[in-house]
Amino acid sequence: MHDRKRARVLTAALDVLDWDEALRRVAGWSARRESRYVVICNVHSVVTAGQDRAFGRIVDEADLVTADGAPVAWMLRRLGHAGQQRINGPDLMWRYCEQAGARGESVYLYGGTPETLARLQARLREAFPGLRIAGAHSPPYRALSPAEDAHDVATINVSGAGTVWVGLGCPKQEAWMAAHRGRVDAAMIGVGAAFDYHAGTVARAPVWMQHAGLEWLHRLCAEPRRLARRYLVTNTRFLVGALMQLCSRRV
Repeated sequence: MHDRKRARVLTAALDVLDWDEALRRVAGWSARRESRYVVICNVHSVVTAGQDRAFGRIVDEADLVTADGAPVAWMLRRLGHAGQQRINGPDLMWRYCEQAGARGESVYLYGGTPETLARLQARLREAFPGLRIAGAHSPPYRALSPAEDAHDVATINVSGAGTVWVGLGCPKQEAWMAAHRGRVDAAMIGVGAAFDYHAGTVARAPVWMQHAGLEWLHRLCAEPRRLARRYLVTNTRFLVGALMQLCSRRV
Protein backbone atom coordinates (compact mmCIF):
# COMPACT_ATOMS: atom_id res chain seq x y z
CA MET A 1 0.00 0.00 0.00
CA HIS A 2 1.23 3.49 -0.82
CA ASP A 3 1.09 6.47 1.49
CA ARG A 4 -1.23 8.95 -0.14
CA LYS A 5 -0.23 12.60 0.15
CA ARG A 6 -2.86 15.19 -0.79
CA ALA A 7 -3.19 18.97 -0.78
CA ARG A 8 -6.14 21.25 -1.48
CA VAL A 9 -6.13 23.78 -4.29
CA LEU A 10 -9.14 25.96 -3.49
CA THR A 11 -11.52 23.20 -2.32
CA ALA A 12 -10.25 20.34 -4.51
CA ALA A 13 -7.96 17.75 -2.90
CA LEU A 14 -5.20 16.71 -5.29
CA ASP A 15 -2.53 14.05 -4.99
CA VAL A 16 1.03 15.24 -4.58
CA LEU A 17 3.16 12.86 -6.65
CA ASP A 18 5.37 12.63 -9.72
CA TRP A 19 4.92 10.92 -13.07
CA ASP A 20 6.61 7.68 -12.02
CA GLU A 21 4.40 7.27 -8.96
CA ALA A 22 1.21 8.07 -10.90
CA LEU A 23 2.05 5.46 -13.52
CA ARG A 24 3.00 2.90 -10.85
CA ARG A 25 -0.29 3.32 -9.00
CA VAL A 26 -2.39 2.81 -12.11
CA ALA A 27 -0.25 -0.17 -13.18
CA GLY A 28 -0.70 -1.79 -9.77
CA TRP A 29 -4.47 -1.39 -9.87
CA SER A 30 -4.51 -2.74 -13.42
CA ALA A 31 -2.48 -5.83 -12.51
CA ARG A 32 -4.89 -6.61 -9.66
CA ARG A 33 -7.99 -5.67 -11.68
CA GLU A 34 -9.03 -3.26 -8.92
CA SER A 35 -12.05 -1.05 -9.48
CA ARG A 36 -10.64 2.47 -9.12
CA TYR A 37 -11.05 5.84 -10.81
CA VAL A 38 -8.66 8.66 -11.64
CA VAL A 39 -9.62 12.32 -12.06
CA ILE A 40 -7.38 14.62 -14.10
CA CYS A 41 -8.00 17.99 -12.48
CA ASN A 42 -7.44 21.20 -14.46
CA VAL A 43 -8.48 24.77 -13.64
CA HIS A 44 -12.05 24.17 -14.81
CA SER A 45 -12.34 21.03 -12.67
CA VAL A 46 -10.92 22.78 -9.60
CA VAL A 47 -13.40 25.65 -9.90
CA THR A 48 -16.33 23.33 -10.67
CA ALA A 49 -15.51 21.20 -7.61
CA GLY A 50 -16.12 24.24 -5.45
CA GLN A 51 -19.37 25.21 -7.15
CA ASP A 52 -21.02 21.85 -7.76
CA ARG A 53 -21.35 19.78 -4.59
CA ALA A 54 -21.88 16.50 -6.45
CA PHE A 55 -18.82 17.03 -8.64
CA GLY A 56 -16.79 18.12 -5.63
CA ARG A 57 -17.68 14.87 -3.89
CA ILE A 58 -16.63 12.86 -6.96
CA VAL A 59 -13.23 14.56 -6.93
CA ASP A 60 -12.79 14.08 -3.18
CA GLU A 61 -13.66 10.39 -3.39
CA ALA A 62 -11.45 9.59 -6.40
CA ASP A 63 -8.61 7.12 -5.93
CA LEU A 64 -6.18 9.46 -7.65
CA VAL A 65 -6.49 13.15 -8.58
CA THR A 66 -3.67 14.55 -10.69
CA ALA A 67 -2.72 18.18 -11.24
CA ASP A 68 -3.52 18.99 -14.85
CA GLY A 69 -2.98 22.51 -16.11
CA ALA A 70 0.07 24.63 -15.38
CA PRO A 71 -1.79 26.90 -12.92
CA VAL A 72 -2.89 23.92 -10.80
CA ALA A 73 0.61 22.46 -10.63
CA TRP A 74 1.99 25.95 -9.92
CA MET A 75 -0.42 26.34 -7.02
CA LEU A 76 0.74 23.08 -5.48
CA ARG A 77 4.33 24.27 -5.74
CA ARG A 78 3.39 27.59 -4.11
CA LEU A 79 1.67 25.65 -1.33
CA GLY A 80 4.96 24.02 -0.45
CA HIS A 81 5.14 20.99 -2.75
CA ALA A 82 8.27 21.88 -4.66
CA GLY A 83 8.78 20.26 -8.02
CA GLN A 84 5.14 19.22 -8.49
CA GLN A 85 4.72 18.23 -12.12
CA ARG A 86 1.76 18.74 -14.39
CA ILE A 87 0.23 15.30 -14.96
CA ASN A 88 -2.30 15.70 -17.77
CA GLY A 89 -4.68 13.28 -19.44
CA PRO A 90 -3.24 12.99 -22.96
CA ASP A 91 0.32 12.44 -21.73
CA LEU A 92 -0.78 10.06 -18.97
CA MET A 93 -2.63 7.95 -21.51
CA TRP A 94 0.28 7.93 -23.97
CA ARG A 95 2.94 7.15 -21.37
CA TYR A 96 0.83 4.44 -19.80
CA CYS A 97 0.03 2.77 -23.13
CA GLU A 98 3.74 2.75 -23.95
CA GLN A 99 4.48 0.88 -20.72
CA ALA A 100 1.42 -1.35 -21.08
CA GLY A 101 2.55 -2.28 -24.58
CA ALA A 102 5.91 -3.40 -23.23
CA ARG A 103 4.07 -5.58 -20.70
CA GLY A 104 1.59 -6.94 -23.25
CA GLU A 105 -1.20 -5.48 -21.13
CA SER A 106 -4.83 -5.02 -22.20
CA VAL A 107 -6.62 -1.66 -22.25
CA TYR A 108 -10.19 -0.66 -23.07
CA LEU A 109 -11.33 2.58 -24.75
CA TYR A 110 -14.70 4.03 -23.78
CA GLY A 111 -16.01 7.23 -25.34
CA GLY A 112 -15.47 9.36 -28.42
CA THR A 113 -17.09 8.83 -31.81
CA PRO A 114 -16.77 5.61 -33.83
CA GLU A 115 -14.53 7.45 -36.31
CA THR A 116 -12.27 8.77 -33.57
CA LEU A 117 -12.02 5.34 -31.93
CA ALA A 118 -11.08 3.69 -35.24
CA ARG A 119 -8.29 6.19 -35.84
CA LEU A 120 -7.17 6.06 -32.21
CA GLN A 121 -6.85 2.28 -32.23
CA ALA A 122 -4.82 2.37 -35.44
CA ARG A 123 -2.50 5.00 -33.98
CA LEU A 124 -1.98 3.11 -30.71
CA ARG A 125 -1.30 -0.19 -32.48
CA GLU A 126 1.22 1.49 -34.76
CA ALA A 127 2.99 3.22 -31.86
CA PHE A 128 2.85 0.32 -29.40
CA PRO A 129 2.72 -3.07 -31.21
CA GLY A 130 2.66 -4.98 -27.91
CA LEU A 131 -0.39 -3.14 -26.59
CA ARG A 132 -3.56 -5.23 -26.49
CA ILE A 133 -6.71 -3.22 -27.12
CA ALA A 134 -9.31 -5.46 -25.50
CA GLY A 135 -12.23 -3.39 -26.79
CA ALA A 136 -13.50 0.05 -27.74
CA HIS A 137 -17.00 1.46 -27.50
CA SER A 138 -18.62 4.75 -28.44
CA PRO A 139 -21.70 5.10 -26.24
CA PRO A 140 -24.61 7.30 -27.38
CA TYR A 141 -24.78 10.87 -26.08
CA ARG A 142 -28.12 10.19 -24.41
CA ALA A 143 -28.49 8.51 -21.03
CA LEU A 144 -28.15 4.73 -21.23
CA SER A 145 -30.94 2.41 -20.17
CA PRO A 146 -30.13 0.07 -17.27
CA ALA A 147 -29.90 -2.81 -19.73
CA GLU A 148 -27.50 -0.92 -22.01
CA ASP A 149 -25.35 0.09 -19.07
CA ALA A 150 -25.23 -3.45 -17.72
CA HIS A 151 -24.21 -4.70 -21.16
CA ASP A 152 -21.35 -2.17 -21.36
CA VAL A 153 -20.11 -3.17 -17.90
CA ALA A 154 -20.24 -6.88 -18.73
CA THR A 155 -18.41 -6.29 -22.02
CA ILE A 156 -15.62 -4.37 -20.28
CA ASN A 157 -15.25 -6.95 -17.52
CA VAL A 158 -15.16 -9.96 -19.81
CA SER A 159 -12.57 -8.24 -22.01
CA GLY A 160 -9.91 -8.68 -19.33
CA ALA A 161 -8.68 -5.09 -19.62
CA GLY A 162 -6.89 -3.74 -16.56
CA THR A 163 -7.53 -0.10 -17.43
CA VAL A 164 -10.44 1.70 -19.05
CA TRP A 165 -9.58 5.03 -20.69
CA VAL A 166 -12.70 7.18 -20.60
CA GLY A 167 -13.15 10.00 -23.10
CA LEU A 168 -16.62 11.35 -22.36
CA GLY A 169 -15.61 14.91 -21.46
CA CYS A 170 -15.82 16.64 -18.09
CA PRO A 171 -17.91 16.28 -15.93
CA LYS A 172 -19.70 13.40 -17.66
CA GLN A 173 -16.71 11.07 -17.57
CA GLU A 174 -16.07 11.72 -13.87
CA ALA A 175 -19.71 11.01 -13.02
CA TRP A 176 -19.60 7.81 -15.11
CA MET A 177 -16.44 6.56 -13.41
CA ALA A 178 -17.73 7.30 -9.91
CA ALA A 179 -21.00 5.51 -10.66
CA HIS A 180 -19.14 2.45 -11.96
CA ARG A 181 -16.52 2.00 -9.25
CA GLY A 182 -17.27 -1.38 -7.74
CA ARG A 183 -18.91 -2.56 -10.98
CA VAL A 184 -16.13 -2.22 -13.55
CA ASP A 185 -13.24 -4.54 -12.71
CA ALA A 186 -10.52 -2.15 -13.85
CA ALA A 187 -8.93 1.21 -13.15
CA MET A 188 -10.87 3.95 -14.96
CA ILE A 189 -9.06 7.09 -16.08
CA GLY A 190 -10.94 10.11 -17.42
CA VAL A 191 -8.80 11.72 -20.12
CA GLY A 192 -11.14 14.22 -21.81
CA ALA A 193 -9.88 15.27 -25.24
CA ALA A 194 -7.00 12.75 -25.29
CA PHE A 195 -8.87 10.48 -27.71
CA ASP A 196 -9.19 13.28 -30.27
CA TYR A 197 -5.60 14.43 -29.80
CA HIS A 198 -4.07 11.00 -30.25
CA ALA A 199 -6.42 10.09 -33.09
CA GLY A 200 -5.46 13.30 -34.87
CA THR A 201 -9.04 14.54 -35.19
CA VAL A 202 -8.21 17.63 -33.09
CA ALA A 203 -4.83 19.37 -33.18
CA ARG A 204 -3.09 19.65 -29.85
CA ALA A 205 -1.10 22.74 -28.88
CA PRO A 206 2.56 22.79 -29.94
CA VAL A 207 4.97 21.41 -27.37
CA TRP A 208 6.36 24.86 -26.54
CA MET A 209 2.85 26.08 -25.66
CA GLN A 210 2.28 23.00 -23.48
CA HIS A 211 5.53 23.63 -21.61
CA ALA A 212 4.74 27.33 -21.24
CA GLY A 213 1.33 26.60 -19.72
CA LEU A 214 -0.49 28.03 -22.75
CA GLU A 215 -2.36 24.96 -23.95
CA TRP A 216 -5.60 26.62 -22.85
CA LEU A 217 -4.89 29.53 -25.20
CA HIS A 218 -4.46 27.16 -28.13
CA ARG A 219 -7.81 25.52 -27.34
CA LEU A 220 -9.46 28.92 -26.96
CA CYS A 221 -8.22 30.04 -30.38
CA ALA A 222 -9.44 26.79 -31.92
CA GLU A 223 -12.92 26.93 -30.34
CA PRO A 224 -13.57 30.56 -29.29
CA ARG A 225 -17.37 30.39 -29.28
CA ARG A 226 -17.53 27.30 -27.09
CA LEU A 227 -14.68 28.10 -24.73
CA ALA A 228 -14.50 31.90 -24.44
CA ARG A 229 -17.00 32.23 -21.60
CA ARG A 230 -15.74 29.12 -19.85
CA TYR A 231 -12.16 30.35 -19.77
CA LEU A 232 -13.09 33.92 -18.92
CA VAL A 233 -15.27 32.90 -15.98
CA THR A 234 -13.40 29.87 -14.61
CA ASN A 235 -9.91 31.32 -15.05
CA THR A 236 -10.94 34.51 -13.28
CA ARG A 237 -12.54 32.58 -10.42
CA PHE A 238 -9.48 30.36 -10.13
CA LEU A 239 -7.16 33.36 -10.02
CA VAL A 240 -9.21 35.11 -7.33
CA GLY A 241 -9.53 31.91 -5.29
CA ALA A 242 -5.82 31.14 -5.62
CA LEU A 243 -4.82 34.63 -4.47
CA MET A 244 -7.15 34.39 -1.49
CA GLN A 245 -5.79 30.97 -0.55
CA LEU A 246 -2.18 32.12 -0.78
CA CYS A 247 -2.87 35.31 1.15
CA SER A 248 -4.65 33.40 3.91
CA ARG A 249 -1.51 31.28 4.43
CA ARG A 250 0.53 34.41 5.12
CA VAL A 251 -1.80 35.84 7.76
